[in-house]
Amino acid sequence: MSSSRVIDINDLSLTFETNDGPVHALSNVSLGIEKGDFVSLIGPSGCGKTTLLRVIADLEHPSSGTLSINGMTPEQARLKRAYGYVFQAPALYPWRTIGKNIALPLEIMGFSKEERASRVKRGLDLVNLTGFENKFPWQLSGGMQQRASIARALSFDPDLLLMDEPFGALDEIVRDKLNEQLLRLWEKTQKTVVFVTHSIPEAVFLSTKIVVMSPRPGKIHDIIECNFPRDRTLDIRETPEFLDVANRVRQGLREGHSYVD
Repeated sequence: MSSSRVIDINDLSLTFETNDGPVHALSNVSLGIEKGDFVSLIGPSGCGKTTLLRVIADLEHPSSGTLSINGMTPEQARLKRAYGYVFQAPALYPWRTIGKNIALPLEIMGFSKEERASRVKRGLDLVNLTGFENKFPWQLSGGMQQRASIARALSFDPDLLLMDEPFGALDEIVRDKLNEQLLRLWEKTQKTVVFVTHSIPEAVFLSTKIVVMSPRPGKIHDIIECNFPRDRTLDIRETPEFLDVANRVRQGLREGHSYVD
């Protein structure tokens, strides 16, 4: 295993036992993710993208195969708080202010009041929400709420950020803006990111590597390298290089069967 490898997955399969019989969610998935990578998982609904993310997070357990995070099991990584997790919905507590929502993991982990305040301030600055710490979630737009949930996931400074379609429910204009902000955040923090999406342009714009998955049981159909500069802007989406990568992703989705948005 490479010394810079954060996630190492080998021949991983997962079958759910249900009343209607077994559901084969993942089949023989092998994937290596290096430190500082931004990896997007893309594929049709039900192909196991979120399931794979949940296995990395120790929220699901594989039926066979191996998975390590910085040389640890998923359970060890979870207990050591090696990752932050951003859900599809912001999942902020409505009765807590934005600042107190961001501070929640820090409270649970026993950080001092002074350290919590310092980290909340830094987190708000990272996601451009300085001045909103005393607002409640319902006073913020959907995009601002999701930025607050990203700040919360980063509050205890994990090396790894797991993101499950965090912008899927937002309109295209807001999503574009948040994609640009997420790239700046990734550049500034040097985190390793695993990102689930249904959007081809989003995957191509954000990623260093795109993992194209085929329908259930989820398999990796293709792994596509994206070598765009880290300081790219949305204008890059009009370039031939961008369109070439997007077409390869689209072709991979088509070959892996039908792609339904």
